[in-house]
Amino acid sequence: MTTAPHAGARTLSVPTQSTYQTRVADYWNAEENPVNLELGKLDDLYHHHYGIGEADRSVLEEPDPVRRRERITAELHRLEHAQAEFLAARLGPLSPEDRVFDAGCGRGGGSVVAHLRHGCQADGVTISEKQAEFANAQARKRGIDDRVRYHHRNMLDTGLPSGAYAASWNNESTMYVELDLLFAEHARLLRRGGRYVVITGCYNDTYGQASREVSLINAHYICDIHPRSAYFRAMARNRLVPVHVEDLTEAALPYWELRKEADHLVTGIEDTFLTAYRNGSFQYLLIAADRV
Repeated sequence: MTTAPHAGARTLSVPTQSTYQTRVADYWNAEENPVNLELGKLDDLYHHHYGIGEADRSVLEEPDPVRRRERITAELHRLEHAQAEFLAARLGPLSPEDRVFDAGCGRGGGSVVAHLRHGCQADGVTISEKQAEFANAQARKRGIDDRVRYHHRNMLDTGLPSGAYAASWNNESTMYVELDLLFAEHARLLRRGGRYVVITGCYNDTYGQASREVSLINAHYICDIHPRSAYFRAMARNRLVPVHVEDLTEAALPYWELRKEADHLVTGIEDTFLTAYRNGSFQYLLIAADRV
């Protein structure tokens, strides 16, 4: 498959660079998980990440089973949207003239949130052809496809123009790639002083090596979770200077505790996340960095 050229960009061929990346693309092209799709149907904002903040657990007390499912779904989506807004608020001061880059954009919810919040233009990149087509259809449905665009490309080599972006981010997608290659591409795309933000699960170096729970999460999502220290080393090598670091682990627990109770949405990984967060081997982290 070839991708359509972007104005001012190099023409790319097949996005995958390895057998592993091909497997990742195949996974996301086939993925139809209700925990992603059912939540997004509520307002056509499809997120591929988890939620933060206090959960309204009264939804579990709803006596009507159909209404209970609806209320749990809506509450989980509210928490996921809160996470997307939390990230978007840390992209720095942006104007409608600015462009932002969403690396590993999934079905596109994060780019829409950034556009609605800041009025900026957004380019999302995903290795999944199916996700890119879905996200572009959603942008057309909203009437923002002239401002928010999605591309079937590799976030390690996007072909997008150098220095064109005021901000960029990864939201739970760094565990699919080598960090040095990823941060080199972000540094290339960002203008000097541009802001990079990542929210990610990472394993806690002070615990030691990756725990059993981290290994189970890797197997579940076909990913490779990095140690916390690897982010800072790779940023330093690629002209990204951290300006804000925030541990969101405690803020993530209510989402997983509620999702565990959602019989219609559970995937079987919920207890593993809760155990990993609670035993200290796994952390949910935000890092904001400036491109120097």
